[in-house]
This record gives sequence, C-alpha cells and structure tokens, in this order.
Amino acid sequence: MNATQQAVEQDWSALALAIKAWGRELGFAAVAVADVDLHEAEPRLLRWLERGLHGEMDYMARHGPKRARPAELVPGTLRVISARLDYWPEAADAREALRDGARAYISRYALGRDYHKVMRGRLQKLAERIAAEIGDFGYRVFSDSAPVMEVELASRSGLGWRGKHSLLLTREAGSFFFLGEIYTDLPLPVDAPTSGHCGRCTRCMDVCPTQAIIEPYVVDARRCISYLTIELKGSIPIELRPLIGNRVYGCDDCQLHCPWNKYAHRTREPDFAVRHGLDCATLVELFGWSEAAFHERMAGSAIHRIGYERWSRNLAVGLGNAPTSAEVVEALRRRADDPSPLVREHVEWALARHGG
Repeated sequence: MNATQQAVEQDWSALALAIKAWGRELGFAAVAVADVDLHEAEPRLLRWLERGLHGEMDYMARHGPKRARPAELVPGTLRVISARLDYWPEAADAREALRDGARAYISRYALGRDYHKVMRGRLQKLAERIAAEIGDFGYRVFSDSAPVMEVELASRSGLGWRGKHSLLLTREAGSFFFLGEIYTDLPLPVDAPTSGHCGRCTRCMDVCPTQAIIEPYVVDARRCISYLTIELKGSIPIELRPLIGNRVYGCDDCQLHCPWNKYAHRTREPDFAVRHGLDCATLVELFGWSEAAFHERMAGSAIHRIGYERWSRNLAVGLGNAPTSAEVVEALRRRADDPSPLVREHVEWALARHGG
C-alpha cells in the first residue's frame, strides 16, 4: 500500500468512527458497518421459503434471493450501516400483564409511536450528517420496510448474534431494540462479527406458547403469535386460539424469558413512551372502542397498520380466553352482530368458550 492509498484508507476509517459517534448523538445505542456478502444466509432463506414457513407473507417469497443480495436491491451498494435503537419503555410489568387474563397484552415495542417512522427519520438524519461532511453519496434508508435481512446484516456488523428465537441478541443489551440500515456506496471498513452466546439454552423455544420456534434459529411464522395477530389477514386457526391467551398484538414471551434480557436497557426515546394506557388496559375496555376511537387513538402507532377489523378479531380471541365474567360475556354479546364476518366468527367462538 503506497502513501496515497494509506491516506485514503485512514480517511475511510476516520469517517466510520465519525458515523458511529454521530449515530450515538442521534440516540442510537450502537452503529456498525457490514459488508454485503450474504451468500451463506441465502440458502437458509430459500429453504425457509420453500417450506412455506413464511405463511401469507407473500412479499418475502416475491423478493426471494434479493433479500440476501443488497447490491441487487440497491445497485452500487458496497456497505450496510446497521444501527440499533432501544425501545423497552417504562411500562406496567409485562409478566404480570400476561398473568392477568382480563388485561390485553400488547408487545412492548408497540406501546408508543410507530417505530418505522422514528427509526427511518433518525437514519435519514444520520445520512444527511454524513452528506454534510463528505458531500453527496449514494444511499438508501431502511427500517423494516423492504426485503432486508436486518438480523443477518446486524450480526455481520458485530452488533450482536442471532439467537435461537431468530432475533438479534447482544451481551450488553439483550434484544429489546429495533434495527435499521443505511445501504451505501461508501467503501467503509467493516466491523468484525461477534460469536454467539446462546450455548445450550433453549428457554425461548420452551416457553413459546404455540411452539413456533420449531428448531434453533427457525420460526414457523404460521404458528407465531406475532404473525397471527399482525400479519395474518383472515381467520386465526381455531386450534391456536386458546394458546394465544390475552396477547392481542404481538408476543414477547421468547424475549421475556431470555437470560440476556436482564441486561436490556430502558429506552430514552420519548416517542416510545406508553400511549393511552395500553400497558394496563383491559380486553373489555379496548373491545368497546368504536372504529372512530380506534383510528383516533391508534393514529401514529404500529397497531394502526392492522386496522380496526383485525384489532377487533384479536380482542375477541383474547376475550374468549379471559376468565368468564358477566362483563366479558356482555362485551362479546354487544358485538355478536358486528358488520364484519371475520369479527362475528371470532366473537361466536369466544362466546362458546364462555358457554354462550
């Protein structure tokens, strides 16, 4: 390497260090850089798709191998800047909420503002900060918004390792964080991957209510409560409904029981603070919302994306699993003639569970 090449290399290294510092200033817990060679991950992705484990998430099959080929998704991509943002809010105790069958359990990541907007906005600011320093450059920002293998990229960048529940884990912060990426044409030096530290632990697999983690690192989305309550558009399979319990939007069980999450950090992001008392609301209370109330209160929330019909479907299942009471039965009866056939079907099932 001649003197000119060495100076250029030092400049890229200095820029990478600066990017990480700017990221921390913007509130990211950590920022790292990965290369775009995901050839080892591609066969695993294709096998998962071939087995139909993605359920009705057709967009995953539609994009196919492109998910594992960043330079095809965004031509010119040389590196991926990966960032994580803690989301665990100051909220009512999660395990206590799960034990109380009358309460509605909402995944902790969805109690505040929609993370897509927060993460994307923060990544865009980081990209603009880079441009202010070096001038225009090629990039594209992603926040769970395209066929991006974010866990694979984050693990390659050294931000953590893939846990047996398929989520990213870190020794210093567990897994309660969002991931986002900047695909870029900058030839930044890459960070070294870290080794995994799950060992023989299978706690996440053992506690999954529907046994959706069918083998280490492999999730059958068709059984996953997060998929059933968020991605699935139609009827929830009858055999899985009792296993859902009071989980009406997402599921945190595999993370709540992961030993590494004793190191999870509380978020410092105001946008992720609990809204509308969702951390301690009852199933009856939420099922009583009108469609107008749903849109008004859930505007700007990730929950708003599933719409009022699926929200009501999920709550009906939760009420079907709740302890029998006059209040629960009455709430269900009030919507026995709901305009939505999907909601009516789940209400009928729930009433039958209470002898109605």
